Amino acid sequence: MIGFIGGGNMAEAIIKGMVVKGQKDILVSEPRTMRKTFLEKAYGIATTNFNREVAEKCSIVILAVKPQNMAEVLEELSTVVTPEQTVVSVAAGISISFIKSKIKTEKIVRVMPNTPATVQKAMTVLTLAKELSQSEYAKINEIFSAVGKTIMMPESLMNSVTALSGSGPAFICLFIEHMIAAGIKTGIPKEDAYTLAAQTLIGTTKMVEAGYELSNIRSMVTSPGGTTAAGLSVFTDKNLGEIVGESIAAAKKRAEELGA
Repeated sequence: MIGFIGGGNMAEAIIKGMVVKGQKDILVSEPRTMRKTFLEKAYGIATTNFNREVAEKCSIVILAVKPQNMAEVLEELSTVVTPEQTVVSVAAGISISFIKSKIKTEKIVRVMPNTPATVQKAMTVLTLAKELSQSEYAKINEIFSAVGKTIMMPESLMNSVTALSGSGPAFICLFIEHMIAAGIKTGIPKEDAYTLAAQTLIGTTKMVEAGYELSNIRSMVTSPGGTTAAGLSVFTDKNLGEIVGESIAAAKKRAEELGA
């Protein structure tokens, strides 16, 4: 059985992907009664009020709690988790060494998925404790492959991953919101501006997925002295690259501050 400590949005996204792939042997601990009822009815899984029950019954325990609550949760599980169990954390900034110091297993996986897991299009990065076997890793990878693409990276890069792909959907949405607002200011009706901006994002993403280089897509759109060139020149003048770089750096710094 696979267990989740916490039944929030990210846990639900992962559970949804697992259920779609046929995995329903799942137990979730969640304090909110309405949330528990929703998860049970929506996905046909079991729930409980007790974190310790999940740790007692599940071979894989996924910690889907906020970084600020991690120490408290690990303290609660410290006398329950056994060396045979695998513990997976999706909390930003929480190190493998910190988790190891609190519970009695060396089999730790640190994972950073992102919000597109909700539609099975996540980018998930996994970092493994060296004590994990290949077959144990395969089980964890199968879980997160159910909600999108997975890659392995060293833990030293996980705060950078958190800033880039973890926070990235919010940054992209903010840009699209500003595109929509700008379209409205030029006279385009709100609903049409939303459709134009959203479909432009979707179409461009599909081109990237198809293998087009980003610079080539830009070149295909940009004619010398044309409309796109005029717009891009504003980004250059306002130093968009510096703004984006500072945003990623700020997100990484905050991940480090939340970490343990």
